Amino acid sequence: MSRSALVGNVTAMLEDAGFVVSDRCAIRPKSFDVAARRGQDLILVKILGNIDAFNEATGHEMRRLGTYLEATPLVIGLRSRDEDLKPDVVYFRHGVPVLSPDTAYNLFIEGVPPLIYAAPGGLYVNIDGDLLADERQDRDWSLGQLATELGVSRRTVSKYEDGMNASVEVAMELEELFDAPLTSPVDVLEGADEVHETESTPDDPDADPDDQQVVAVLTRAGYEVHPTLRSPFKAVSRDEEDDDDEDVVLTGHSEFTKAAEKRARIMSSIGHVTHTHSVYVVDRAKQEAVDGTALVERGELEQLDDAAELRKVIRERAEHEEAA
Repeated sequence: MSRSALVGNVTAMLEDAGFVVSDRCAIRPKSFDVAARRGQDLILVKILGNIDAFNEATGHEMRRLGTYLEATPLVIGLRSRDEDLKPDVVYFRHGVPVLSPDTAYNLFIEGVPPLIYAAPGGLYVNIDGDLLADERQDRDWSLGQLATELGVSRRTVSKYEDGMNASVEVAMELEELFDAPLTSPVDVLEGADEVHETESTPDDPDADPDDQQVVAVLTRAGYEVHPTLRSPFKAVSRDEEDDDDEDVVLTGHSEFTKAAEKRARIMSSIGHVTHTHSVYVVDRAKQEAVDGTALVERGELEQLDDAAELRKVIRERAEHEEAA
């Protein structure tokens, strides 16, 4: 299957599942292909035939964007090396959850989350430690008795009851012993933090030298600016004085060319899904907005004193275009 067909299939599946899906980020470089929202669940999705193409730099950017946009970064792919990804298993690459299309279908369409995740050493599941302890005590078994049944140490059983993960084989043996489900699913939409500990959000990259003046102006106006390297926008900017998600701004900057117009349209589509605004800074603008992305000339931006004034300009130009 071609990558274009795979992207189309995954997008259609998400729409069938009730997600609002952004336009495809058909530009390079790109850290994600589409943004999708269903209710409070927002995901940034990278779609690959072979997940080995997903590198660390892209993973770091997706995790940063996940933090700034309050979204879950997610990779949907077919295989790793020459092996197909197993169904109903969550993999990880550079701190980002990875699913096969079948696993994604079961999660988003059928409402059945995966129970198994891959980690160094094999496949694992989450054990419901409280339920395991209850089942053991109902049988009047000591930790030592259960350890003997499983062929592990008493300390290991104690860790299972404290929430330590277990191999698939041990989990199956426990469920056979007690004739009860003892596992809990992997909460993919929360980043699967309970099964995959990663370092804190990777540091922002340095802004492109051509963008440093724009970054400085936005910072002076009261925005916290997070530069990007592999996104349709140059930065995610947040008003430091306002916690409202609607005051997050996707920011672009370049000469106003056909390529810039294409980026502005993609930014608008992503902004619609992520509930953010978007602004594109240009040297000279012949119109006020592109599909809801406000155009602001560099000289005009430098005269804006604060975030509230910039927000007003962005909203007025977006609303003026919608009314036209």
